[in-house]
Amino acid sequence: MNVLDTLQERGYLKQLSHEEEMRELLEKEKITFYIGFDPTADSLHVGHFIALMVMAHMQRAGHRPIVLLGGGTGMIGDPSGKNEMRKMLTPEFIQHNVECFKKQIGRFIDFSDGKAIIANNADWLLDLNYVKFLREIGVHFSVNRMLAADCYKNRLASENGLSFFEMNYMIMQAYDFYMLHKKYNCVMELGGDDQWSNMIAGVELIRRKDRQPAYCMTNTLLTNSQGQKMGKTVGGAVWLDPEKFSPYDFYQYWRNIADADVEKCLALLTFLPMDEVRRLGALQGAEINEAKKVLAYEVTKIVHGEAEARKAQEAAEALFGAGASMENVPTVEVTDAMLGTNLLDLMQAQGMIATKSEGRRLIKQNGLTIDDEKVTDFDLAVTPELFRGKSEILLRKGKKKYYRLVRK
Repeated sequence: MNVLDTLQERGYLKQLSHEEEMRELLEKEKITFYIGFDPTADSLHVGHFIALMVMAHMQRAGHRPIVLLGGGTGMIGDPSGKNEMRKMLTPEFIQHNVECFKKQIGRFIDFSDGKAIIANNADWLLDLNYVKFLREIGVHFSVNRMLAADCYKNRLASENGLSFFEMNYMIMQAYDFYMLHKKYNCVMELGGDDQWSNMIAGVELIRRKDRQPAYCMTNTLLTNSQGQKMGKTVGGAVWLDPEKFSPYDFYQYWRNIADADVEKCLALLTFLPMDEVRRLGALQGAEINEAKKVLAYEVTKIVHGEAEARKAQEAAEALFGAGASMENVPTVEVTDAMLGTNLLDLMQAQGMIATKSEGRRLIKQNGLTIDDEKVTDFDLAVTPELFRGKSEILLRKGKKKYYRLVRK
């Protein structure tokens, strides 16, 4: 099967620059392609997941990926989807994030024996001669066409406008494709659909300047059945770094998605055969929970490894009646020094809630319990009496988030 058919069947594809040419090329040859990741944080998040899965499917079909880390473009920041200029990041912060990304992407992509490449656009962007760059690259860009692109048009209409600083981003991304084409014979760029204008700019630059074929293909963004972006919780983004978002919480995020999103997520975020995806997606009523368990396990296995997926699964089963070990439920050790602390302060310090306001809202809505008893006091303190002679208590936040408080 042509990899385009695989990507189409699983629901990844959104826009293609030259579909018939691309289909013929991917049928006949093994190509080199790239996806770019700007290191604006020290972890990838669920929003990057689709692109990583597309990259993995392409590699499994025999094509060679380039993971392009934006050590240069990260200095500017993509204006797409933003109504004001991004905060400028320091070179040190960007470099730290680049190193973090490298470790995470290795879970998705096989870099052994030259099967994939990691590149950093800082290598060619940071030392550019500006006048030479304008003469050789800038002449191929129409400002009129650039301003018609959604990423710029929306900002021009906003209160904050568009800075010349950010306007360079499209040209820099196009130049990335041009340089990867020169260095590695890279002929295709992949990425999220919000990058379409930037990606087309690279395709046209190569075709105009070098008169060589080049292509781009966008993937759908990860949204729920209401069209809203997935990957956000009350506490923030669903990160792929286990230090920022635990494997247990990650498992629970997918275990608790809406019924209507299960089949799509199984297709996009796992490698399960599509026959099995359709079978699980067709389950109705209480049976759909079995499909959610499969989804949660498979996605956690891809991101955090099989051992962590099994631990998260056992912890969840323990809480929902399967009688497995409780050891893998997120645990907070309560030391003598912590006794007397307000419970909401403790929860905020341990990352269980983002703010005390969130905690007070939970209490008002009867959404916080200790050993199945509702917490009603905003000022409840963590005291020896709270443990009632036991070594641990079980804190439940909302319907399905559990934490063990263990007395030390």
